[in-house]
Amino acid sequence: MNEQQSQPRKAYLWEAIISFGFLIAVMAIGIAKYEVDPHIPMLVGTIFAAIMALKIGYSWDRIEKSMFHGIYQALQAIIILAIIGVLIGVWILAGVVPSMIYYGLGILRPSIFLVASVIIASITSLATGTSWGTVGTIGIALMGIAAGLGIPLPMAAGAIISGAYFGDKLSPLSDTTNLAPAVAGTDVFTHVKFMLKSTIVVYIITLGFFLFLGFKYGQAGADLSAINTIRDGLSSNIKISPLLLLPPLAVILSIALKVPAIPGITIGIILGVVEAFLIQGVDLGQILNAAYSGFESATGIVEIDELLTAGGLENMMFSISLTILAMMFGGIMEETGQLEAIVKVILRFVKGAAGLITATVFTCILSNSTMPEQYIAIVVPGRMFAPAYKEKGFHPKMLSNALESAGTVTSALIPWNTCGVFMSTTLGVSVGAYFKFAIFNYLMPLAAILLALPGITVALAKDDPGTIIDSNL
Repeated sequence: MNEQQSQPRKAYLWEAIISFGFLIAVMAIGIAKYEVDPHIPMLVGTIFAAIMALKIGYSWDRIEKSMFHGIYQALQAIIILAIIGVLIGVWILAGVVPSMIYYGLGILRPSIFLVASVIIASITSLATGTSWGTVGTIGIALMGIAAGLGIPLPMAAGAIISGAYFGDKLSPLSDTTNLAPAVAGTDVFTHVKFMLKSTIVVYIITLGFFLFLGFKYGQAGADLSAINTIRDGLSSNIKISPLLLLPPLAVILSIALKVPAIPGITIGIILGVVEAFLIQGVDLGQILNAAYSGFESATGIVEIDELLTAGGLENMMFSISLTILAMMFGGIMEETGQLEAIVKVILRFVKGAAGLITATVFTCILSNSTMPEQYIAIVVPGRMFAPAYKEKGFHPKMLSNALESAGTVTSALIPWNTCGVFMSTTLGVSVGAYFKFAIFNYLMPLAAILLALPGITVALAKDDPGTIIDSNL
């Protein structure tokens, strides 16, 4: 009761702007100028937000509890990220991920190179949960083939990036796919199912676009040696079998049957362990090591080794630690009313579901531009707008869809964002050159907004209350 009587005031708008401005400055300087990881800049921004909270009148005890509460809101995502790391390591060891890539590469034909590149990148990204890993391995091989075909490299890069981000956006193995629903207040399987509506529409448009573009170059001969080298390397070093597609199919079935995320993913791990024993003939020690440290590929083929050296609980700590730090910042900003002060100004211009989604999308793009890291472009807008969605009776999966449709995919379209830098450097094509061909990435946020008008990307909380994670528990 005494704590309620001494309730400090909420932050003024100028105080919130200063906190955000400081975070933007330190993130931009750290990432863009010094090329450091975003963790310490995020921590510095959190410290500044805490100092601002003290200035407003909050006790340290309240500030500390707000950080704990922010972390609590992301605990499910943190647990899922941890077991996803285990799953990836086990699936690579068992041959599940190599089999998905092997069969995906089998669809490549010169006459449909561009559309096939989208599909291959999609399959690889769905299998691994990483757009970066896909572009840095399969993407490089596809760029080499494009050069041999005489296909403009910006066009090929756009196809590869579009496919890579489609897979990254939908894969339950992706860190951003787990982060967005955690921030919004729902589970990953509910999030993925809801995203399918708008994502598939844009994906079909993307495939049609590249199929049309490919007609001009379809009659040329192609040197598929790079792709054949990868396929041969996979089959000669790892046992490939259609049976190894059962674990991902089981996870997909779990999504369809509304099995909770953690047990659904665990089923995939168990099936992977069984197939690792039966098909690859590994022992328990190898499985335990892959589950913790990840799989280390040693085929001698650079493209394969870079792609398949991945997974493990240990390797998920980058994402987990950044999530914890970002949620500490969000917890302080939310508790002290700094988020509310900014959102109130934005909501003055917002009417209806489409307006709220539009505000979310543009805030995500602004975050990607000013705090150039896609994780931050999901967490900060997510915590800003979560109360507004709840107040208007919208389901949090509507927010998580908007976050992924803008925060995740637009990061590759900004030259100074970490994702834009990686894509352009890895593929050897500037962001400005591949921008107009990365059709999936720039149509996705537009689709989230436009499809809200007929209600496709709109969902009410009362229609699916069982999939809402109450952050106030």
